[in-house]
Amino acid sequence: MALRKILTQEEATLHKVCREVTKFDSKLCELLDDMTETLYDANGVGLAAPQVGILRRVVVIDTGDEVVEMVNPKILETSGEQDGMEGCLSVPGEYWLVKRPSVVKATAQDREGNWFEIEAEGLIARCICHECDHLDGHLYTEIAYRKLTEEEIASLQGAEDEE
Repeated sequence: MALRKILTQEEATLHKVCREVTKFDSKLCELLDDMTETLYDANGVGLAAPQVGILRRVVVIDTGDEVVEMVNPKILETSGEQDGMEGCLSVPGEYWLVKRPSVVKATAQDREGNWFEIEAEGLIARCICHECDHLDGHLYTEIAYRKLTEEEIASLQGAEDEE
């Protein structure tokens, strides 16, 4: 496994649509492993392949329970609404308020190419939407409605630490 460089918002690669994965081989496994290691090293909760310069539909998410690897993910259904703070490893140091669905049903393939469905709510639903946006060349700042001040970020992070 190896750490990969995380691209930042000015990089053209982040604004391109990714291609589907068609080969489920050792290169894909290496990419998934590297992305997971890079995610942990950066203290993130989600990472999409274009963030490490690879224009393929690959995502890794870990909200604290386990790593979810999603290859060729597609959101099938959404419901409800959640409003909250969002950040991005490709937009370091910034946090914005973003409205997202509170429940997401998606399908994806695992590293061997087997299809699975996932129904998620809360933070993982937010992450699935955020990372799938990356695969279509979009950053969360495009749909965010207000940038948080440093004081607001500290206040919100302090409240999360108390839970």
